[in-house]
Amino acid sequence: MRDVVAAITAGGQSRRFGRDKALAQLEGRSLLEHVAASLDACPLRLLIAPPGRYVLPGWLNVPDTRPGEGPLAALETALSAAQVQRGGGWVAFAGVDMPRLTPAYWEALAWASTPSACAVLALDAGGHPQPLAALYHTALLPHVTALLDAGERRLRAAALPECTVTLPVHILQAISPDALRNVNTPADLAALAEQRQAEGQ
Repeated sequence: MRDVVAAITAGGQSRRFGRDKALAQLEGRSLLEHVAASLDACPLRLLIAPPGRYVLPGWLNVPDTRPGEGPLAALETALSAAQVQRGGGWVAFAGVDMPRLTPAYWEALAWASTPSACAVLALDAGGHPQPLAALYHTALLPHVTALLDAGERRLRAAALPECTVTLPVHILQAISPDALRNVNTPADLAALAEQRQAEGQ
């Protein structure tokens, strides 16, 4: 992960959650802090969010260049910043609402990459590629920009099929089975907390 740029998108409005879910507490830490901890091994860490909204030591706050346009726009911002700061390469792109991400998860994605790959996505339990919590190469930047300029807003459109590698479900289940769990509502947050308490008993 020393050659990977970390990026967390935290510019959403948390409509379904009812308040800023990045700051919601789970086991004594905010959701933002949980996600950030999974990416500590990356030397350059980018927080895609409005200036001054969050304080995250060790992370460079980068304002979204297309505010309110969703995660695909945040990915464009992250890829552009990685291109400027590091001259290009891989970006580990995560949402702020995935607190069960782990360093092992990201390392598995990095190991799955190939010289010809431009994206690495994990497969969920249903065998579907998950575009959030994925690796994207800065070579995709012109493609992502073209999508946005054409009105596309779906993050899944960023991963070109001909150069996308997927992480098999059995590997994900072995190393980090809850990594893809999302927190969209207070009920989701409560369920995660209850699950951890049950596992600790």
